[in-house]
Amino acid sequence: MGAFEPLKRSAILPEPELPDAAALMAEGRKLAKTVAVGPSPFLEANGVACEIAYKERRVAEGAVMLHAQIGYRSLEKSRRAYGEIHQRLAAAHYGLDRYGICLDWSMGYAPADRPGMPRGTGLILDEPEDFARLTSEAPVASHFGDFVLGTPAALHNTAASLAAGSTAIGNLGQYFTFRMPHWNDDVTTTAETLKALALAAAQPVDILIHSNLDDGFAAVFHDLACSLGAVLLERHIVEDLIGGRIGHCYGHMFSDPLARLAFQRALARGAEAPGTMVYGNTTAFVADEAENYASLASYLLVDIIAQRTLPSGHAINPVPVTEAKRIPEIDEIVDAHLFANRLVEKAGGLGRLVDTEVAEATATRLVEGGERFKERVLAGLAEAGIDVANPFEMLLGLRRVGARRLEELFGPGRADAARPRGRAPVVQATTFVELQENAAQHLAAIDEAARGAIAAADLAACVATTDVHEYGKILVENVLGGLGVRMIDAGVSTDPDVLADKALSGGADFIALSTYNGVALDYLRRLHGEMEARGLRLPVFIGGKLNQIPDDSNTSLPVDVSAELEAAGAVACGQIGDMLEHLARMAADRDRGRGGA
Repeated sequence: MGAFEPLKRSAILPEPELPDAAALMAEGRKLAKTVAVGPSPFLEANGVACEIAYKERRVAEGAVMLHAQIGYRSLEKSRRAYGEIHQRLAAAHYGLDRYGICLDWSMGYAPADRPGMPRGTGLILDEPEDFARLTSEAPVASHFGDFVLGTPAALHNTAASLAAGSTAIGNLGQYFTFRMPHWNDDVTTTAETLKALALAAAQPVDILIHSNLDDGFAAVFHDLACSLGAVLLERHIVEDLIGGRIGHCYGHMFSDPLARLAFQRALARGAEAPGTMVYGNTTAFVADEAENYASLASYLLVDIIAQRTLPSGHAINPVPVTEAKRIPEIDEIVDAHLFANRLVEKAGGLGRLVDTEVAEATATRLVEGGERFKERVLAGLAEAGIDVANPFEMLLGLRRVGARRLEELFGPGRADAARPRGRAPVVQATTFVELQENAAQHLAAIDEAARGAIAAADLAACVATTDVHEYGKILVENVLGGLGVRMIDAGVSTDPDVLADKALSGGADFIALSTYNGVALDYLRRLHGEMEARGLRLPVFIGGKLNQIPDDSNTSLPVDVSAELEAAGAVACGQIGDMLEHLARMAADRDRGRGGA
């Protein structure tokens, strides 16, 4: 495999003994005798046994389905949203097919472990009965995605979701990349996930296992063919080895219309189950809400045409234009869906104007490259001594190897030392091109004198994220790297004690921290405590979504905590330029300390 070190079982699965996959699946299947899909208004109103049957019927009818995301911290507000959004759209003679339920990341811990663990901004369901209290509010399909599968609470949350009448459960993509803060037992996480997958597969009705590719390996691959290969590997695990059915979501990071359409077509080829939803291109949103309507229309039109010309069962997702700044309110979700429903009506004839030949050719390249990637991964894992017919070893092995090394070793593109991961992509993932272009714009905006001073200052940055959202970190690394700053990679979803250790051992001059999930202030306080314990005094630059739900909040919505972060001693960065201004001053101070002018 070129210059890359081959995989070895002793490095990937060093444990002398791992849980028995057959016994874990037997436990999940046995539980299916007592845990079954419960009643729900959606199943009853539509006369179906599961959402797969509903999707197949809607596809046959030529419908474009719609998906909305909800999940406020408060159960009562989430229940109100569940009913009100449906009612208001129905009053306008429009439909809504499914809800994605945004559970809080703390729901991923087993119930006994949740007290004292950090919380984000999503929905918290304290009791299994709370799942059904939510789904009973409207005849809309319930999709329990984030922080169900792929977590220590996978079996517990899957059982509660099924009992509440949900027949679409995820998010398997998170298993491969997400790590719960302060939780490092990936063996238990894998075991609970496998039992949950077996429980779902053993149901007498079809359960759609959901995987959001943008939350999994696909978000890190430079080659979209590797992303398609990840789909094929997940199908192998869920369908071939466990006997379930899996559907995939994509879309957060697809801003290029051709790549978006081509990937939809590549996903449809060989799929045994309908897709879940195609998510909105949230990376295209900016601060101005009016401008965001252009981005909203641009990606929705591609998705509407995709479902009109080659239905894959994906529901389209109109993201409210306020999403870039905060969790959207109920009114804003309704507005986005009114907009989308009207756009579906107006786009009826546009498919005849679109030549899909280039997209189909690109889809063919994606499928061929994805197949090569899948076969190379399976062969490489088998050569390393991992049982590729064992779903436990497949899951844990892929998770521990990680996306970067999988692409380096097994990517389908030709070797090219000048390209990222040492390979020319079959189809370039446009997200990374956009990040590089964004970084170049930030670098071009820096005064030449300041740029030279930063480069001459020999600064070292310890870079990390508070959660699994990595794109902010990648952008910061590209910018700092362009300024000659030495990087100390503290990883993603990094616990405060680990970050402090990395900064200390690496000799960092400052910490650059990216955050997203509403934990900014709590995380900073814990980080400062760890730094103080080590006698470490460094500037901390923190950017991203600088918000948090106040402890005394009665709205369940996060608020901006930039002022509180500043008061606590951090530099709150609304944009990267804020950090660069401080770095220029740091560089000037260092130069003066060395006797400069």
